[in-house]
Amino acid sequence: MRDNAQAVVIGGGVIGCSILYHLAKLGWSDVVLLERDELTSGSTWHAAANIHGLHDSTNISRIQHYTMNLYNALEEETGQSCGVFQPGSLYLAQTEAREHQLRLQAAKAKLYGMNFYEISIEKARALHPLVDFEGVRCVMYEPDGGNVDPSGVTNAYAVGARQRGAEIHRFTPVTATDQQDDGTWIVRTPRGDIRTPWVVNAAGLWGREVAAMAGLELPLQPTEHQYFVTETIAEIDAMETRLPSVADRDGEYYLRQEGQGLLVGAYERAMRFWAEEGTPLDFGHELFADDLERIEDNMMRAIDRVPAVGEAGIKRVINGPMIWSPDANVLFGPVPELDGYFCCNGIIPGFSQSGGMGLAAAQWMIEGETEYDLFAWDVARFDTWADKAFTKARVQDQYAHRFAIHFPNEERAAGRPARKRPVYDMQRDMGAVFGLNAGWEHPLWYADAPGAADTNGFTRQNWWRPVGDECTMLRDRAGITDISNFAKYQCSGPDAEAWLNAVFANVMPRAVGRSCLTPLIGKRGGIAGDFTVTRVAEDTFWIIGSGMAERYHKRFFKEVPLPEGTTFESLTEAVCGFNVAGPEARNLLRRLTNTSLATEDFPFMRSKRIDLAGIAVLALRVSFTGDLGWELHCAEADQAALYAALIEAGKPLGAGPVGSRALMSLRVEKGYGSWSREYSPEYWPQEVGLARLCKLEKDFLNKGAVSQTMAHDQREKLVLLHLDEADVNASNADATGGEPIFKDGVGIGRVTSGAYGYSVGMSLALGFVKDAKPGDRVEVMVLGRPHKATILQEPPFDPKGTKLRA
Repeated sequence: MRDNAQAVVIGGGVIGCSILYHLAKLGWSDVVLLERDELTSGSTWHAAANIHGLHDSTNISRIQHYTMNLYNALEEETGQSCGVFQPGSLYLAQTEAREHQLRLQAAKAKLYGMNFYEISIEKARALHPLVDFEGVRCVMYEPDGGNVDPSGVTNAYAVGARQRGAEIHRFTPVTATDQQDDGTWIVRTPRGDIRTPWVVNAAGLWGREVAAMAGLELPLQPTEHQYFVTETIAEIDAMETRLPSVADRDGEYYLRQEGQGLLVGAYERAMRFWAEEGTPLDFGHELFADDLERIEDNMMRAIDRVPAVGEAGIKRVINGPMIWSPDANVLFGPVPELDGYFCCNGIIPGFSQSGGMGLAAAQWMIEGETEYDLFAWDVARFDTWADKAFTKARVQDQYAHRFAIHFPNEERAAGRPARKRPVYDMQRDMGAVFGLNAGWEHPLWYADAPGAADTNGFTRQNWWRPVGDECTMLRDRAGITDISNFAKYQCSGPDAEAWLNAVFANVMPRAVGRSCLTPLIGKRGGIAGDFTVTRVAEDTFWIIGSGMAERYHKRFFKEVPLPEGTTFESLTEAVCGFNVAGPEARNLLRRLTNTSLATEDFPFMRSKRIDLAGIAVLALRVSFTGDLGWELHCAEADQAALYAALIEAGKPLGAGPVGSRALMSLRVEKGYGSWSREYSPEYWPQEVGLARLCKLEKDFLNKGAVSQTMAHDQREKLVLLHLDEADVNASNADATGGEPIFKDGVGIGRVTSGAYGYSVGMSLALGFVKDAKPGDRVEVMVLGRPHKATILQEPPFDPKGTKLRA
């Protein structure tokens, strides 16, 4: 066994073997995989191993599409059968909402060249004569859907990795992972130690235990999961072709052919946790006792849809463990606080994602960044606030609602509240309906009375009109928005300016009281973040960025060593804030301070430390609404008093609280981008209008990469679209993000943000397009159906920015 390796992968399931294979494929042949037992031990060997390409997330769809297309090539490359069956998959919609979801996925498939489209009931019946299609509204067909052999796929990855020089050691448990002073790791085993710069935790059911060796607690929880296989069914035995699988998610079960019978699996509401205090180290190829009564309701729905299931005997039952994250997505990527420690844990649809996940992991370790923006998978999306109680509650909710539609803007209540600010009770009593952002409760909108909750759907919901009232109030008078969940940092010391200039692309403010906007550049030259930096003293700067990306951004900040005597610290928990914006914002604040707020004394993009109602605040003359406004930041202990004073001062002016849904509408009216939507490592500065903020005359993080991307023509451009009222009114729906954009029947782009612009009377969408220009007529696939739209020349609200600078 080697004593040095470029990476050590812990875990010999399908994911660990895929990562090993892709590391070797991308050029790292000096890599090792350690497995405590036999390959496929854990949850791999008993998986149903279905494969499908479409996902609500476009980038995860790309990952799954790559995986589906990889298995046949992997067989040819290695000579190891993957047991690939691709008779296709039928997706059934029994409800209007499911129909909307499937039609949107079909539109995305057309845009990205994926094989997923609608077929008639007659065609579906011909493909699967055992299905009763009564009550089905529409059927989508994925010709490449099917299933694979779990052991075959895992061993094919293993063979491919070995052929490229990688080592695999079975029956070699890891007993410790010790990080050294130089940042490398010693991975300890009974057969010897290995030094490596990269430890990869792909330990499946034992992901928590392996993480604990490195002092890391991962939000993971295993559950039981059951499926059964019927005896031979005569009709199937007589067929010459294989039946397509059936995705009847409204029925909350999955079904496919297995041998000459059918395999039926379910995610039941009465789910069962397993190994809450830790996965037994001696667990391997064991199963749990059958408990089909627990999935009886799901089974009956499957029998109603496919009566042959009820007529056949049960050949075997598989009741085995799965391990989940709080949102059922993988915990993926380098741990921001641990150099060289890579996680790949909590994977549910492993055989649909294994190939793309392995490729993305290899890209991240070898090239420094993935090809696609995978923040939806990033381990950094959770932090210590995602404790055991939160994780258990969310996993229970995710399992029991595995096949439920996750609607745009949906907020799930399980496990909440995790973190609250001092004003939480006050906002709740004012009618706030809360959402979750990086663990924090924050107001989405304000109902007429306390106790309201969101309704969910693809069309306009119960919050649509109240949000409009908030937007109108702010645009006509003023609004007060809680921005406490923004990430806030302070950099201090004699070399603070130099360090910030070495991190960010723009030149830092040289005068006290001045602010600037600046991108943070990723490894491939894209936009890894956008920040507001303010010089509050000669040697002190405040930095404000995306709250949900705070842990993600740690990776970038630590790449540039801090000079001695200079500090960089997070103030997100210690500092709260509000934005006061609208034409009456100045008059509202004048009621609380003696500081002059006149334009000549407090111009746009300036800051001052002032007193408001006797409370010390840092006031920044900026506003994400595009209107006259200030951001006001105070100590957390002063938040409630400041909020009460602002609300009281606003009453005579007709001003009041505003939630984040209104802020979305207001910023879209201005065409302002937002991180993780319009700003992402996938997008180049010139494509999102930030090229002027990248000062190539100075050195900064990843300057070489962005110099190369900025030397190229833009591949696509961020634009603002106005959707025709007739189409929007007919569907009662606005774009929300992810909808494809077509021009003359050809896919040219996709929506990144959408909202109704209440103050301009337009349904609007931000999105990326190619081969299109202002004034062009296009079609936006809202609800998967074409909605006519026009690309705007300029934002409809205050295009010259006169109100912002008033």
